[in-house]
Amino acid sequence: MKKKVAIFDIDGTIFRSSLLIELVEAMIAEGLFSRNLRKIYARQYKNWLDRKDIYDKYINGVVLAYNENIKGVRRSDFLKVARKVIAFHKNRVYRFTRDLVRDLKKKNYYLLAISHSPREIVDEFSEKLGFNKVYGRIYKVDDHGKFTSEMLHLDLISDKAKVLARAVEKENLTLRGSVGVGDTDSDIRFLKMVDRPICFNPNKKLYDEARRAGWEIVVERKDVIYKFND
Repeated sequence: MKKKVAIFDIDGTIFRSSLLIELVEAMIAEGLFSRNLRKIYARQYKNWLDRKDIYDKYINGVVLAYNENIKGVRRSDFLKVARKVIAFHKNRVYRFTRDLVRDLKKKNYYLLAISHSPREIVDEFSEKLGFNKVYGRIYKVDDHGKFTSEMLHLDLISDKAKVLARAVEKENLTLRGSVGVGDTDSDIRFLKMVDRPICFNPNKKLYDEARRAGWEIVVERKDVIYKFND
């Protein structure tokens, strides 16, 4: 029999931050990145904190800073930092999605995790939660064990719907009874593919689409979980 699949965005959906943000800050603290690179996203960060602009611009600035500074870093040094980040942050998850992952695992779902953070740190984080398959950004490593600035399979990882379709085909899964959890409008395409789309702490564009489509909306704030459209 084909297994049912559940697909989860990671950053801001299970993890209560962004793996990439925490990784970049740790790389700076460990001296692998210059402190000056914060200038790349400092303005976007302040605008987001002051609620003058959207989170997407801030995270895009962090992505840019990472991409421009990862070249030449030894993968072995990177992995040491990534493991420290996960050891420190491993329990900083949302209760709703954490418990949903556990429940679906008990029901023998195939658990699929997707993040636009580097694959290595997504692997470390998702392994603790029991995911079957993980997709993250893959940065090429040269013959000396150092990262280049080249990203592999970017066309796939940039589209979570493609990732889901590929997993269903390659792992012999079924979308019947499938579950999907996302938090931004970039998740809409894969949420349309599943039987039970859940919009968790959605941004405005995803919220509007969820209301129009009648999808489940869940908001976790402090120690309260609010559910809409059940």
